[in-house]
Amino acid sequence: MTIEGTIKGAQAGGLESANVLLHPSALLDYQHPSIQALIAGRGWRNLDEFERIGAAYNYVRDEVAFGYNTSDDLPASQVLADGIGQCNTKGTLLMALLRALDVPCRFHGFTIDKALQKGAITGLAYVLAPRSIIHSWVEVWFGGRWLNLEGFILDKKYLCQLQQRFSSQQGAFCGYGAATPDLHNPQIDWKGSDTYIQKDGINADFGVFETPDAFYMKHGANLSGIKRWMFLRFIRQWMNQNVTNIRG
Repeated sequence: MTIEGTIKGAQAGGLESANVLLHPSALLDYQHPSIQALIAGRGWRNLDEFERIGAAYNYVRDEVAFGYNTSDDLPASQVLADGIGQCNTKGTLLMALLRALDVPCRFHGFTIDKALQKGAITGLAYVLAPRSIIHSWVEVWFGGRWLNLEGFILDKKYLCQLQQRFSSQQGAFCGYGAATPDLHNPQIDWKGSDTYIQKDGINADFGVFETPDAFYMKHGANLSGIKRWMFLRFIRQWMNQNVTNIRG
């Protein structure tokens, strides 16, 4: 089945169990004081469901800057503390916030071709990156169907710099953390429908999981061994500095 076919099939499926898809987990640690304080401080529980989803989504997209954490399989509270994230870590935080706000959600795992990271990742870091990189998005149950949320990965400041840098770009764009049909009008805003920013880079589909914990237990994270050691000691800092420079 094609990626598009799998997505349509997942969207057609009903809500398996609202209770299960609201549970915390080791990674979805939404009972952590920092997450509870954020939600209480923003008053998100007073909003209706559409606005609760939008508030959590916009926070993760724009107030958690695009960047590279120490690992994909971090607890949501650690991602919040880091203040940066990429597809997988931002997704974990978004899922934790949604479940804390009584919005059922689940994890959909993929791989993406590393070509879409070229520019954001350069030099030795790009050489060492696996050809297919673990990727994910969040599926949220809203309006009686599953919606795919992926457009939260790049914060707007970073995306605006890409749009300025490639102001003459027309049509499909792949690179710098984006893989989209239209760089200048990407489908990234919460309007009660799907959002995407990297979907066009997907090359394999692992299906849906109740939690990110279950996915990483089965498929692992992106790096191990000497590559992971180098990433933690040196490469991650270079990558994040490059992203900061692009953001300007």
